[in-house]
Amino acid sequence: MKVDIDIYTEVKDCTYKDEHYSVRDNGAVFRHAKDGHKPRKLDEQWLFGTKNEKTGYMTIGGHRVHIIVATAFHGSHDSKRDIVDHIDTNRCNNRPENLRWLTRLENALNNPATRKKIEYLCGGDIQKFIDNPSCLRDLTGTNQDVMWMRTVTQEEAKAAYERVMKWAEKPSKPYSSAGNMGEWIFAQPDSPIIQDTYRQVLFPALSPDTALQREWKTPTEFPLCPIQISETPLTSYIDNLCVGKVITRNQYTTQIIDDFALCNENLIMVICHSLSEDIKKYTSVSITFEDGKYIHEGRTYFEERGAQKALTIAKGLEWDGPDGIDDYC
Repeated sequence: MKVDIDIYTEVKDCTYKDEHYSVRDNGAVFRHAKDGHKPRKLDEQWLFGTKNEKTGYMTIGGHRVHIIVATAFHGSHDSKRDIVDHIDTNRCNNRPENLRWLTRLENALNNPATRKKIEYLCGGDIQKFIDNPSCLRDLTGTNQDVMWMRTVTQEEAKAAYERVMKWAEKPSKPYSSAGNMGEWIFAQPDSPIIQDTYRQVLFPALSPDTALQREWKTPTEFPLCPIQISETPLTSYIDNLCVGKVITRNQYTTQIIDDFALCNENLIMVICHSLSEDIKKYTSVSITFEDGKYIHEGRTYFEERGAQKALTIAKGLEWDGPDGIDDYC
């Protein structure tokens, strides 16, 4: 049955990514033209948005409609900390009552795959994590997928777990990992102070002397890392990069460049694949220049799309490709 865009009871306004929107409680949005500019193609009209066939989300001008609706009706949240969840898992149902902001912890506990991972790390007892979230510090090593949970307080963990259990008891609101995990990106933790301290663990590279490794214990060679420091160190590094060249080499594997970009003036990201038969074959290597040294930090992925998604986001762009296994574990 086709939904009538003009049947609604309430309209609210919001600003999202420097755009002014009016939003109806049926999920329709109206993007206002920018002051002093001619209306664009999608301006000054009520729209439900266009469905992205890869992700299932409704979008307008590259922005996801459900986030706009949630911002208008449920307030603005820090998108690095929180995500918008579709309660009925239907990504086209953008009515305000079907949307809610979740913390990444709530979203993680609401995902069966992640809960199983936590239970496994805690010896089969998730209550161990709920009672003492810092227990993951000694169990996860450099596992990026759950590292951020180390900084969650006991109160936050208990509150989030209780809410998830209450949601799960409601038969009218089914859940599926595909619906609830569509936007989860493991990124910065809830407590930047603690994480910043942890992230300062640096290890010397095998070579050259100008290279260091962050949270990367295996001594590794970085054959493309500049030996001499120029006035523009990251430019010198990216000039050495080329698809097909070896970016890292150690006792376990050699990695070959698939893609790379200077994401901003302070960050290079390189996407590469391992020549070994690793379970997680793909890696994103983040390169920064700090205190006279090139700092290398890696994260591994099951699928190439996971690494490409990381590169896309690092460049400040919105990922519009399909979700993959790396979004769920």
